[in-house]
Amino acid sequence: MYMNRKAKALGVNWRHKRSSDVFLSWIPRVNIFITMRNHSIVSEFILLMLSADPQTQILLFMLFLVIYVLTLMGNLVMLLVIRTDSHLHMPMYFFLRQLSFLDLCHPTVTVPKMLENLLSESKAIFVESCLAQAFFVFATGGTEACLLAVMAYDRYVAISSPLLYGQVMSNQLCVGMVWGSWGLAFVDALINILLAVNLDYCEDQTLPHFSCELSSLFPLSCSDTSTNFTLLLCSSVLHFFGTFVMIVFSYVRIVSTILSISSTSGRSKAFSTCSSHLTTVILFYGSGFLSYLLPTSGSRLEMVFLKYSVVTPMLNPLVYSLQNKEVKTAMRILRRYVNSFT
Repeated sequence: MYMNRKAKALGVNWRHKRSSDVFLSWIPRVNIFITMRNHSIVSEFILLMLSADPQTQILLFMLFLVIYVLTLMGNLVMLLVIRTDSHLHMPMYFFLRQLSFLDLCHPTVTVPKMLENLLSESKAIFVESCLAQAFFVFATGGTEACLLAVMAYDRYVAISSPLLYGQVMSNQLCVGMVWGSWGLAFVDALINILLAVNLDYCEDQTLPHFSCELSSLFPLSCSDTSTNFTLLLCSSVLHFFGTFVMIVFSYVRIVSTILSISSTSGRSKAFSTCSSHLTTVILFYGSGFLSYLLPTSGSRLEMVFLKYSVVTPMLNPLVYSLQNKEVKTAMRILRRYVNSFT
């Protein structure tokens, strides 16, 4: 009697079904339960740090804290110098101010969480937080790639048409190109993240990086990620390879224009106007390409020296302050003003 009542509650008719049929009818329900359990069990990921040794982690914490503080100080000083010196209110320095602001945002997305994990026993990050971090990493990195392409075009106009530079690079065009860089990168990042939100993550929770990136999340998913990979590949081609081709094309035109200059001093002066930007491009794309070409199994070289999201933003203010005469002059003026005030 008890079994019959149990069968009726489960919708099973014992009079018309054999025991084997009843057992088979349970299999889809068990599979659905197991699948739902595996998908819902992952609420956080584990970020691999550079070392498992506590003493080494403390040293790394101090190293990256110094790098982060120097990054903040250098880019804040660059923003202040460009803002206060009227001689730097030009399109070139308008773009440089945007680059300094990006170099403040990009490491701030990843470094504070990395510093926290270096001091804590738990290296975990919630799935939602990881997706949010991946979104801002993608958005700020894509914006910087677009901005570097815009700055390359600005240098081409300045060298090829110096007399028409102010007319060609108008205030409206500069603002429009900056907003276009931000908008294109954020829309692209949003589309990729919205597609990644629907993925289910199960079993392996370990990320082989100290920060969350979309390319490292897909292998952890038990869903079909072919569409995500295709979209991410198209986005990478658009933002990084596409902008890199635009920069190379701009510099081919720049070099051909410089070679057409007859005087040696004119060539030197023309080249000096784009040397800082060229150094920044090499740092950004060189470290980015190398960090993705190296193995993702916690390579020390990738993590410490080549991670563009940590090292490059610290070096950019140094590059522009050492190689740009106008910036060095403005910094000397600011230093004298601060000394007189104190």
